[in-house]
Amino acid sequence: MPLSWEQMQKRAFAFAQKWQDASSEKAQAQGFITAFLAVFGVQEPFAVGDFERKVQLDEGHKGYFDYLWPGRIAIEMKSAGKDLAAAYKQLANYVLHLETDQMPDLLMVSDFQYIELHHRTSGQRTRFKTKNLHKYIRHFATLAGYEPSRLQAEQITVNLEAAEKAARLHDALKAGGYTGHALEVYLVRLVFCFFAEDTGIFPKASFRDLVANSQKDGSDLSGRLGYLFQFLNEAADKRGKNEHLPPWISPEFQYINGGLFADLLPLPLFSASMRQTLLDCCDFDWSGISPAIFGAMFQGVLDAQTRRELGAHYTSEENILKVIRPLFLDELWDEFERARVDKKKLANFHEKISRLRFLDPACGCGNFLIVAYRELRTLELKILKLTFPTLRAVDIRIRKYLKVSVSQFAGMDIEDFPCQIALVGMWLMDHLMNLKVAEEFGEYFARLPLTVSANIRCCNALETDWNEMIPKQELSYIFGNPPFVGYSLQSKEQKAEMLSIYTDEQGNPYRSAGKIDYVAAWYFKAAQMMQGTQIRAALVSTNSITQGEQVAAVWKPLFERFGVHLDFTHRTFRWDNEGKGKAQVHCVIVGFSTADNEQPKLIFDDKDPHEAKNINAYLVDAPDIFVESRSEPLCAVPEMLSGSKPTDGGNLILTAEEKEALLAEEPQAQPFIRPFMMGKDFIDRKPRFCLWLVGAKP
Repeated sequence: MPLSWEQMQKRAFAFAQKWQDASSEKAQAQGFITAFLAVFGVQEPFAVGDFERKVQLDEGHKGYFDYLWPGRIAIEMKSAGKDLAAAYKQLANYVLHLETDQMPDLLMVSDFQYIELHHRTSGQRTRFKTKNLHKYIRHFATLAGYEPSRLQAEQITVNLEAAEKAARLHDALKAGGYTGHALEVYLVRLVFCFFAEDTGIFPKASFRDLVANSQKDGSDLSGRLGYLFQFLNEAADKRGKNEHLPPWISPEFQYINGGLFADLLPLPLFSASMRQTLLDCCDFDWSGISPAIFGAMFQGVLDAQTRRELGAHYTSEENILKVIRPLFLDELWDEFERARVDKKKLANFHEKISRLRFLDPACGCGNFLIVAYRELRTLELKILKLTFPTLRAVDIRIRKYLKVSVSQFAGMDIEDFPCQIALVGMWLMDHLMNLKVAEEFGEYFARLPLTVSANIRCCNALETDWNEMIPKQELSYIFGNPPFVGYSLQSKEQKAEMLSIYTDEQGNPYRSAGKIDYVAAWYFKAAQMMQGTQIRAALVSTNSITQGEQVAAVWKPLFERFGVHLDFTHRTFRWDNEGKGKAQVHCVIVGFSTADNEQPKLIFDDKDPHEAKNINAYLVDAPDIFVESRSEPLCAVPEMLSGSKPTDGGNLILTAEEKEALLAEEPQAQPFIRPFMMGKDFIDRKPRFCLWLVGAKP
């Protein structure tokens, strides 16, 4: 059996501590490699690979791998401070001279202080400090016997299968005439029940039994579920005696509260096929889903046109981590490392993370909030394990020491249904994290009845005062994935919102406010919120706001009026998600703030960051300069009357086919045919031509 991720993390911590002062390739390389492999459960490196493995190079030359595990990993060590780029070039050359079946996918170079990992087949490159190995152990999954690509594919499959089941249930209810707000709330309640049964909130099989023991034609199922929902909303002291309960209701169903079952909904009519669809959902194991299910579920029940109108693009966990890790998570883990050896510092750090407040002003189904909460609870669990290293449930009620709460998180969305999902999703993630605490300390508990919740509000974020969600002096971080709507695709209402938000000190719209993407409004409101605070933000956007004429229009007011500066950025990458009908857009992530901070400015290309002195609005390490449109030339040249603008009505423009047909009939026209290209031609890679008749005789 391979080691668990938890075991490998513990070993990685110990490894980093032991080797923190190592620096000599000659004296310490083999010991370092041996200890490194042991992190992943490889106790006998000689049994699977070779130190100083010889390889025959070109022209009779020879090379020596510091360590080669054929088919798995090749390692090249250098003394501290040596050039790792040169080391990788050397290592890659050695690998190319191996037999194909011996070529490893993982190529690792290290100078003891840093580890740089290259995936030969994917081209992915990851560089990190050796002390942070615990954060990157999944990159080395194959060393421990895992197959990361298969595991990831299986997880996504589970999420999508659950989403599809929820979508089929939605469609069945809707086809039966059950629609609108009632349908949305009803569906969320059912998803909660599926999850609750599979994670121990409900007695095992009790919900499925309630469904399975109903009439096969579904005629009594609606009444049963209605009774159950009402029962879940009743406190124990308000419930009747158990002997008065229907036989299909278990008295062990706990009081849920939190408003989830509070509203009395109209009863849908179930048929035999709808009952079977519900049973299929019951038979699925909902305990294995990740928070991405909530976004995927929502995406599965909306049609493509609705997604386009809302600008909604639902997000994978990998992409969420691209936002929250450089925004706050990496910094918190580094602070944890500094505090872990001092109990007083550790207690103060625990208190600090319990006071952090987070806002997603375009939260959708809450994926950003859910994943951020999970990561914060993971960090808290590490703190508790160091604080109470030997105690179990018999010694302490660990729940008393949990300080991180869903109430630290707030979100806004214009649609009601995703807000419902976000609220329940936060509760479910809270329960999953409580189960992790239970695994560690042996005290199972479900935090019921629900007395605290995330502050999720259905509203228009552009018309709402964000201070009402969280007072600005209490807010720590703003993050999210606001709607992507280009200025040419905006509705009249959206254009009006842009003009009302992108205004100067006198309240007048900036000159180019009508020609910027909708997402920019969230940047503007975030910058306003930051004034006089330490708030930091990171938002996902289409890359158009960092290219061309939009750069000055979007960013100049933020830089000059609010004093915004960029803290980190992920340059253009494809934004994939785990939803049905995946959105394929090219995005950037921009981290920004107004307050000074000591963190290095980072530019990420793919997954590898490099430090920058300054990140400007074009996302390059350069001074803050804006290229703006001008009405007058820069120097003494004739004024341009019009830009590159064809005004021939299309009569002089030729497709490739028209060009060939013309030359077949009139070969002498060749000198008058020129390549013609506009932006769309360049993007679509479609050649066009034009008749350029300058100097042609009639």
